[in-house]
Amino acid sequence: MMKPDWILIANASQARLLRRENGNLLVVLESFEHSESRSKISDLADDKMGWEKADRGFGGSAYQAPMDAKQKEHMRFARELADHLEPQALQGSFRSLAIFASSPFLGKLKTELGAATARLLSSTHDLDLTSFDLGELEQRVASELAPFAR
Repeated sequence: MMKPDWILIANASQARLLRRENGNLLVVLESFEHSESRSKISDLADDKMGWEKADRGFGGSAYQAPMDAKQKEHMRFARELADHLEPQALQGSFRSLAIFASSPFLGKLKTELGAATARLLSSTHDLDLTSFDLGELEQRVASELAPFAR
């Protein structure tokens, strides 16, 4: 039996991991929610943005733009998804992975992917499909993936 292709549909606050076997219909493997990404910055932040302790001596760390609390939650969710995918990639649970996610979350997610997952990444699509039901997803995913079909 051939390994299935997996598809991750995500935005900064929710995601669905789907499986397609032998060109069959999509099946939801798992759903993820990250409600903190929807919170207001004022509800998340416990300090003023940009105030951080830094090593002022020689060899101090390079400048990194301040990240607000909401961006930190987005990174946390991207890491959570990547951490879920990596062991599955190492076990050979899927043949390929296509990611559909809105910018800039797509970029965050790609930077968090582990080496095994990154090797199986077949395509990325700057598209938020999280609001669609499975029937609509079938059509949209199929039309987006058509140019990538093997």
